Amino acid sequence: MNTDIEAVLRVTGVAVTAGAVLTAGPLSAPAQADTLKAPTIVAKGGFMMNNGTGKTLFAKAADRRLPTGSTTKIMTARVVLAEKNLNLDAKVTIQKAYSDYIVSKTASSARLIVGDKVTVRQLLYGLMLPSGCDAAYALADKFGSGSTRAKRVKSFIGKMNATARSLGLRNTHFDSFDGIGITSNYSTPRDLTKLASNAMKYPTFRTVVKTKSTKQKVTTRNNGYRYMSWTNTNTLLGSYSGAIGVKTGSGPEAKYCLVYAATRGGRTVIGAVLASSSQAQRATDAKRLMDYGFKK
Repeated sequence: MNTDIEAVLRVTGVAVTAGAVLTAGPLSAPAQADTLKAPTIVAKGGFMMNNGTGKTLFAKAADRRLPTGSTTKIMTARVVLAEKNLNLDAKVTIQKAYSDYIVSKTASSARLIVGDKVTVRQLLYGLMLPSGCDAAYALADKFGSGSTRAKRVKSFIGKMNATARSLGLRNTHFDSFDGIGITSNYSTPRDLTKLASNAMKYPTFRTVVKTKSTKQKVTTRNNGYRYMSWTNTNTLLGSYSGAIGVKTGSGPEAKYCLVYAATRGGRTVIGAVLASSSQAQRATDAKRLMDYGFKK
């Protein structure tokens, strides 16, 4: 629920001599207040940690390998942002292949238009807000290496897996740039949380994932311009006090996923819920965990 978190009252323990009898008075009654009951969530897996200290605050099947849906795009963005000499204002021409891919996969889209010239920064917004698989394809094509599009995409996915290894994400593997996996696109609540925490170190990533909506001016094929409007699929933004990201995901196998983060009083909690039962439930799961995390 969207309510301010009340401070947990703490009771100071009182030492008594052997044989002393404690009566049911004001000192003994709230003894359980120090023991905060962990919440229950519908999601098959969940994890949360203090982003500043790395301390685990909640874990449910935290290391269970599960499909990730579009939370995969956190890694897509992370790979791009780690590129050497990255120029966020470099323009990428939208190819018909990206549009055809969206149609063939019935995938979520940033509605990019063939021939438009869109900056890398704008593609990151298109990737993370409306969860555009066309934007993901464009970024993989741009930042992969090879003489053909297929080789560039394979190269980019290789970078995703290399980054996962470098971050110590032992239970994570990608076979796609957007989460529409072929055979083995998986991660765990703990690994996704660690990945998101690392990605949040990039200022551009933080700016993008906390944005509720944006209107971006892009160059058309004929050097005119048009505006693209994108709204974030993360409903926690604006509905949960302190929410600052991160990314939704869904799919037939992944069900409903959410990597979330919020800051209150200078403290940030970050985590993931995977395979929840609905869009509304994944948000409810995340809110329960964050409410709990801010009380611990």
